[in-house]
Amino acid sequence: MENMRSGDLLLGMRRPWKEMLSFSLPESSGDAILRIKENSSYFHMNYVIIILFVIFLSLLWHPVSLIVFLITLAAWLFLYFLRDDPLVVFGYIVDERVVLTVLSIFTMVLLLATSTMNVVAGVAVGVAIVVAHGAIRRTDDLRFMDEEELGGGGQWLTKVHLKDTASSSFSS
Repeated sequence: MENMRSGDLLLGMRRPWKEMLSFSLPESSGDAILRIKENSSYFHMNYVIIILFVIFLSLLWHPVSLIVFLITLAAWLFLYFLRDDPLVVFGYIVDERVVLTVLSIFTMVLLLATSTMNVVAGVAVGVAIVVAHGAIRRTDDLRFMDEEELGGGGQWLTKVHLKDTASSSFSS
């Protein structure tokens, strides 16, 4: 863990794209909703990239909107994706979710002002892709960090389903 920067733990990380390729159908709609929640928290950076890419594709034939999009993309890169340390404004650390929310609103306002229908269609398609992926992506192999990891001495935890806890490999 020593080679990991402190900003990676605070800001979240883009997960390897190969990790997104483990699929199975959910057993029920409740299972699908649970999968969407777990996958969106684990792959949130990847999902933001996917939605931004779909919006970019929807604007290819609208040059003014594309220029506005590229300007906002630069803001995303410098303020969200490429930062190593938390954003500090007037001596206060700005939470990652606040940066994500402000950048999302800023992007939508600018793009809706230039090309409303294309942006709405791009967002709708991007969100549909993310939700579909979240529903069919298996979650039993996701690895989350425990709270001690944030302090520097924890271990990686693998999610264990309750039905698996009775096996001898999980008992103490």
